[in-house]
Amino acid sequence: MSTAVTSPDAVPGTGDSIRLPDADGGWRTVELAVPRDWQPHPVPHTSRIAFAAAHVIVDPRLENVPGAPAGVDWEATLAFRRHLFAHGLGVAEAMDTAQRNMGLDWPAAAELITRSAAQAREHGARIASGAGTDHLAAGAQVPLEQVTQAYLEQVAHVEGAGSQVIVMASRHLAAAATSAEDYLGVYTTILEQVSEPVVLHWLGEAFDPNLAGYWGSSDVTVATETFLGLVRQHAAKVDGVKVSLLSAEHERGLRAALPEGVRLYTGDDFNYPELIEGDGTHHSDALLGAFAAIAPAASAALTALESGDVDTYRAEMAPTLPLSRTIFEAPTFHYKTGIAFVSWLSGLQDGFAMVGGLQSARSPLHLARVFELANAARLLPDPDLAAARMRLVLDLAGLRA
Repeated sequence: MSTAVTSPDAVPGTGDSIRLPDADGGWRTVELAVPRDWQPHPVPHTSRIAFAAAHVIVDPRLENVPGAPAGVDWEATLAFRRHLFAHGLGVAEAMDTAQRNMGLDWPAAAELITRSAAQAREHGARIASGAGTDHLAAGAQVPLEQVTQAYLEQVAHVEGAGSQVIVMASRHLAAAATSAEDYLGVYTTILEQVSEPVVLHWLGEAFDPNLAGYWGSSDVTVATETFLGLVRQHAAKVDGVKVSLLSAEHERGLRAALPEGVRLYTGDDFNYPELIEGDGTHHSDALLGAFAAIAPAASAALTALESGDVDTYRAEMAPTLPLSRTIFEAPTFHYKTGIAFVSWLSGLQDGFAMVGGLQSARSPLHLARVFELANAARLLPDPDLAAARMRLVLDLAGLRA
């Protein structure tokens, strides 16, 4: 799928500008946009269930270098979740956006789930949290029984924290399974033991190459039939499915085939506006990393949808799509860098640093394009602060106009 972007329509400018680098050695001048006065929405949206998969903010005094345990700034991380709650969004906690399997170790993830779930209860907000097998040794080849037990241990922690469970895809299961029946056996055991309906998460290999061939086949059609069979057999224990394959066509077909009452939470950061809007018969709810970057605009769009104003919904979503497609461009699994970068530009965190040093995963030119599109979408509350921070990144890279 192409991730080419086009510039949104002209927006009102502040009169100030910034020079940004081009790949050919040139420079372009970008006028700073007047920020929007985004309206708060302190209660959950009703038009669609909407979760933002949130990132973590690190403590700059701790060793957040490759291979080190995650050092989280808990105050800043929880404050970011309050920012999402203020726009009517729930939080999908400790998911791949929070760098699961990319630096956020299970002890930190477990504490994050506990703290975030308690805060969600205080704010009357939705929360669902990821349960996987990542407390097992990375790259370890373990038997299916051990994979199942690892899942159940994390499910118990999530449930004990008072959060809904998201059953994440497991690298250990992908390595241990030799057939579709192996997947079905593990997931059946989990679904028979959960206390409340869960979200099943099918993460595509664009997000994690280690998950290629999940559900027992590299043929998506065959894998989908296995997945659907599981959901149909255990529909009473499945609140919904989140499928992150970046194919709108596949998502539309899957959601039409789901049992009645089972939701499809879109994980398609390239096509979410049309999928959430729906086709008149079916629609997708949302569980998106992109929503962490575009929370105010997503909230405005969902508010319009609540009143049946589809034209305004589309107009609010439209400027966010070029930004999301850029943040999630290949290699897609490095999108977390863009989420943290927009948070920093927006003044929602003091530093641009990430667990495992992942802030280095995107180039200065990529980050400049993210800045330009966030500015065009009028998502930067303080344009002067954002521009100053963008210039810092360019200066550190040796890029001076």
